[in-house]
Amino acid sequence: MRRYSQILFNVLLIVFITVNQSHSQIRIEILKHPPFTASDSSIYLSSNFNNWSPAEEDYKLIKDSRGIYYIDLPDTLSYFEYKFTQGSWALVEGTQDGRVRANRIYSANKEINPRLIQLEIEGWETQPSYVIIVKKAPENTPHDASIYIMGDFNNWNPADKTHRLVKQVDGTYRILIYSPFPIVQFKFTRGTAGSVESRPGGRLLPNRVITRAEVKSNSDVVVEISSWTDLPNATQLYSIYDLLLLFSFFQGLLLIITMPSIQGYNRSANRWLLILIGFSSVILLFKVIGNSALGTQFSPKLQLIPDFIFFVYSPLFYLYIQRLLFQSQALMLKQNEFHFIPAFIQFFIYMFYFLMDGSLFEAKIVSQGSDLHLVRFGTGCVALTINFYYWLSSNRALRTYKMNYENSNSYEQNLQFLNTVLFIQAICLFAWAATALITVLGWWLKLDVFNLVEFSVETMWIIFSMITFFLGYFAIHEPDLFRLTESIRELPAFSKPLILPKVVEQRTELIEKSEESIENLEVEMEKVSSYMRDFKPYTNSKLNLVELSTNLKIPPYLLSRIINSGFGKNFFDFVNTYRVEEFKSRVEDPKFRNYTLLSIAFDVGFNSKTAFNRSFKKITNQTPSSFFNTRKEY
Repeated sequence: MRRYSQILFNVLLIVFITVNQSHSQIRIEILKHPPFTASDSSIYLSSNFNNWSPAEEDYKLIKDSRGIYYIDLPDTLSYFEYKFTQGSWALVEGTQDGRVRANRIYSANKEINPRLIQLEIEGWETQPSYVIIVKKAPENTPHDASIYIMGDFNNWNPADKTHRLVKQVDGTYRILIYSPFPIVQFKFTRGTAGSVESRPGGRLLPNRVITRAEVKSNSDVVVEISSWTDLPNATQLYSIYDLLLLFSFFQGLLLIITMPSIQGYNRSANRWLLILIGFSSVILLFKVIGNSALGTQFSPKLQLIPDFIFFVYSPLFYLYIQRLLFQSQALMLKQNEFHFIPAFIQFFIYMFYFLMDGSLFEAKIVSQGSDLHLVRFGTGCVALTINFYYWLSSNRALRTYKMNYENSNSYEQNLQFLNTVLFIQAICLFAWAATALITVLGWWLKLDVFNLVEFSVETMWIIFSMITFFLGYFAIHEPDLFRLTESIRELPAFSKPLILPKVVEQRTELIEKSEESIENLEVEMEKVSSYMRDFKPYTNSKLNLVELSTNLKIPPYLLSRIINSGFGKNFFDFVNTYRVEEFKSRVEDPKFRNYTLLSIAFDVGFNSKTAFNRSFKKITNQTPSSFFNTRKEY
């Protein structure tokens, strides 16, 4: 009797446990559903708790003896969103007329019976279809390889058997896909995430994008696969674009080695220039490595490093301009650091992505609508504004220097390399602004502008790399430009907050003295004119205000006042007027008949052909050639 009691107790215990377990689960039953698309289909649960996977075996519904599909879920789920599929997003439930239906929602607090949910599937969604045709695959694709398509329509599964392309007799590959999304992103693989398609040379390829509007009239999408990440074509490892950037990198290294050896090297200014060239060269190198197959396989995060040029290049160039032209001690180290605050902010923002999981980062960098792309675009727009400000500041500093220089010197200083660099920078800024505008228009009008934006970006980098070409040319052919030069020890007006109190006092004193009335201005003017006619100091090509004031025994500030107020000219034009008149006089003199015009120009004090032509036209309103043609007519 005791034995039967024990057996009965065990049976009751099992029944209790079974009943208790059934009540600790959430059962979802499908009481009715429309016919399946294929006879061997089944129903899957896709939800936010399984990453919206459309065909996960653990969430495949079971068919009972009554023909009802059901699935049991743990009762720990109190709230979730879900839908039913036939194994892919191409076959997802919809409304009775085939339209998109909203996600179903389970909320334990709102369900009549939270342990048992009985539902009906009204219909299957009729989704837009796309015929993807791969016109050409890479030549080194293994002959027995299968090509798959992965995208947001199959949860980026690289080996989805339902999305394997079929090879046609004409050598092309085809597949029909369905997607409910207005914008479809996809890529091709050979069955693994490591064998995904790439750009030529194995460089990372952003996701392909097609829109429903593009294929509205024709669902055929014809594409070509350029290369595979794991099988890069050796002949395409480096493009002409990469080689140009590499050449600029080596040019920068050559400048870093060569410039310190120049005699009379301007260490104060060119220290900033060497930092600028070195930093730019390293960035160019990372630009090449980050886009290469090696860089892609090692770490796609290398592609972020070139972005640090945004907030570093223009402050470095501006500080170089200040040191080169003004050699001012007003730019103290602590003040210099303020120029690089945006660069530090950018570094801390980017650290979030540098510390990110590699696979997650790769998914973000290839997805054109990811937060990473938005951060890079926003950073670029801020940097564009700051770079434009520094370009204006550098350009204004150069113009201020030239203006002040002509008030104290009678010869031209060749700063053409600075004008060239500023011109290249202006082109880069224009290309940068155009790229930003194209990107915004693409987002706004929902257009695929990736190829256009990429072309603009690559063009901008090529133009930027030309700066080292020009610096290299001028460093080799005109090394005097990088030696210690005479400077105007005064900062331009827009930099007033950086001027030291002593400099301010000197400027104020100079202005007060120059504004004093000059007694007997005409007498002083005649004194200056007589000296210029009798002694011809202008034949000295290096004549400056200090030298002339010493010979005349007139203070420099007073002589400057006499020339500016009395003759209505700056020192540069004042001296060159005498040179032009002397040149015209010698040309008329038979004694100089055997001299070339250029040799006469040098004899009267001009230091270059360019300076002679420019001054002659400015003073006479004629070019030298037109002047002599007019003279021959008489």
